[in-house]
Amino acid sequence: MEKFNKTLHGYNPKEVNAFLDEVILQVDKMVAELKAKDVAVVNLQKEKGVLIEQINRYKSMETTMNKTIVAAQDSSEQIRRIAKQESDIIINEARGNANRIVSDALLRAEKTEYEAAQLRKNISVFKRKLRSVIESQLEVVDEIETLDL
Repeated sequence: MEKFNKTLHGYNPKEVNAFLDEVILQVDKMVAELKAKDVAVVNLQKEKGVLIEQINRYKSMETTMNKTIVAAQDSSEQIRRIAKQESDIIINEARGNANRIVSDALLRAEKTEYEAAQLRKNISVFKRKLRSVIESQLEVVDEIETLDL
């Protein structure tokens, strides 16, 4: 606390005025500091608001990405299931086609074997008939020779 010297009419006005000037300067300085701090607080609050917005945006993006990842996993699992089903169908069709092709080949082989047997039989019959015709022709030639003599 400031002590003032006493004069005839009270305290020394110069000392009081000097003190008041100093108090005013200090008050002005404190007011300026408070205003600066208020501005800093307002700026920090604005920055805090911006940061909170960014955090919320990033959280929203994270949520969206998580949902996208889950959807991609679900899609991939579904595609894998569908591919497995299609591969099973293709394999079963291929087996069925292979069985049909083998069956057709066996039937054609049996038919060809049967036709070959028929041809062998026909050749054998043809040979007998040809032999018979030739023998009968030879008999005719022998008869002609016996008649000419």
